[in-house]
Amino acid sequence: MASTYSNLAIELIGTGDQDGTWGISTNNNLQYALQEAIANTANVAITGGAATDTMAWSTSSNLSQPARFLRLNLTGTGGTTGNLIVPTLSGGKNYYIKNSSDTAVTVKTVAGSGILVPAGKSMSLYQDGTNVVEAANYSASYTIASGVIDNATIGVTTPNTGAFTTLSASSTVSGAGMTARFATPGPIGNTSASTGAFTDTTLGTGSGSTVTHNAKTVTIPNDLIFSGTGTISTPVGSTAQRPGSASNGMLRYNSTLSQFEGYAASAWGSIGGGATGAGGDSVFQENELIVTTSYTITTAKNAMSVGPITINAGQTVTIPSGQRWVVL
Repeated sequence: MASTYSNLAIELIGTGDQDGTWGISTNNNLQYALQEAIANTANVAITGGAATDTMAWSTSSNLSQPARFLRLNLTGTGGTTGNLIVPTLSGGKNYYIKNSSDTAVTVKTVAGSGILVPAGKSMSLYQDGTNVVEAANYSASYTIASGVIDNATIGVTTPNTGAFTTLSASSTVSGAGMTARFATPGPIGNTSASTGAFTDTTLGTGSGSTVTHNAKTVTIPNDLIFSGTGTISTPVGSTAQRPGSASNGMLRYNSTLSQFEGYAASAWGSIGGGATGAGGDSVFQENELIVTTSYTITTAKNAMSVGPITINAGQTVTIPSGQRWVVL
């Protein structure tokens, strides 16, 4: 009976076959087919420059074959991206990939999508008979000794290097209880054992932490509490730079008027009484001279202005019954 070969091309000697020479086949099985798949490392040159390299594979040879090795050390200086095609073995095959090249390499089967291994990184992969996938995607406990995860910012990864990049204005981060903790050393949030959602409520725990948010709008559904002895900086701009579509509750510093202002009752107004003056003096209460938008004096309140006051055509000032508007 002729010999046959296993998934890893280990020679299976047929009954009564290779009389007097079976030891050679057995030694090849042990020295190459088994040892390579269990423990050995092979250097594999990567072309790079968007090229695809295919590892040779013989289904009927128990001699040394790099595609059988457990650990592949990728070398080369072609740069940019590239593909490495490994054999599609029906029984599956583990690979430890160390990418020592300067090329971001996608390790894949001829028909699969594969896994990208960034330049300078190492990964544990598994060829499952159809595709190349990550060998593991969960760990009950994981510690990063240096407290650093790749680059300094957290966001989407670049396809060539896998490095983290800054979240863009259109990026979305979601998930129940989704928070982040930036500290060295320390984790990025603790997660719920049942849902995997982040449970930490502290953002920026490290000494001197800085958190940059590039999104246009940040929505906080509940109370926002500030503590400590520092300051809060509000937006600064001229009168002409006021938002085109203001809404009640907006606060800013008006550089034209040199005062803080807020938007309430559909109009901008001074905050803190509006007193102003030179050299830090707060002596003068100033008001504008033209009513450009109709206004109703607040119920149960009186008002006072220094005139003359001009009310533009089509606009009105409504004074509720029993109240007064005094123009000096």
